[in-house]
Amino acid sequence: MILDVGGVGYLVVVPLSTFAAMGELHAEVTLLIHTHVREDALSLYGFLSAREKHLFELLLGASGVGPTLALKILSGMNVEELVPAIRMGDLARLTKIPGVGRKTAERMVVELKDKLEAMAVEAEKPAAASPAGAEADVKSALINLGYDDRTAEAAVAEAKSQVGTGSFEKLLRASLAALSAPQKY
Repeated sequence: MILDVGGVGYLVVVPLSTFAAMGELHAEVTLLIHTHVREDALSLYGFLSAREKHLFELLLGASGVGPTLALKILSGMNVEELVPAIRMGDLARLTKIPGVGRKTAERMVVELKDKLEAMAVEAEKPAAASPAGAEADVKSALINLGYDDRTAEAAVAEAKSQVGTGSFEKLLRASLAALSAPQKY
């Protein structure tokens, strides 16, 4: 595709998933660009999602996979199907992609399996609470919302009596509910 940026046209190669999701001709679109520099060429590859771009860059790290093949892989299977196929070593699914033979599929599984599993583990980790605990975090959040120190502390104490010292989200919701109820703070 040709991407017009301030009157300058750039040739950007995109996977089918990005092309299908772009909409009408002359529509405004934001793409994440991977610039591939070689001795004889400078190529631009565009993606609508950061996840797709990241997977493209991981695929480039596998031996025998260049930008053209990585783009074919992303065009042949969407990210939600491709990641589990690589993680589980599903060679039958991977070899159905045009341009991917058995050896290439095996190399992708061997070289990318650990990277994709590490990426999945990081995505599944819950956000770390501060060392002070959920109560202190909720009190700080209420103060940042404009409540004074004493009011925030009383609301957290009331919420704690209702929901306990569970998660930050539950404690914050209960504190806000306590603040919205007519009381004598």
